[in-house]
Amino acid sequence: MITSKLTSKAQTTIPQSVRIALGLRLGDALAYSIEGGRAILTRYEPASTQDDPFTGFSEWAGEADSKAYGGL
Repeated sequence: MITSKLTSKAQTTIPQSVRIALGLRLGDALAYSIEGGRAILTRYEPASTQDDPFTGFSEWAGEADSKAYGGL
């Protein structure tokens, strides 16, 4: 079992062996899920554009639209 301690600010250091096993690097996002009284830590990878429901609206994918709304 791998352990770490919680600080007074509710922070902890993820042990090196866990970082290596999950392939974690500086700046990576983490996801937590609670299942049956346990916290499960995984590396979070944002959904791809395939999961974006707005990719189906090709009528808004023109160059003029990109210029007008690209900064939003």
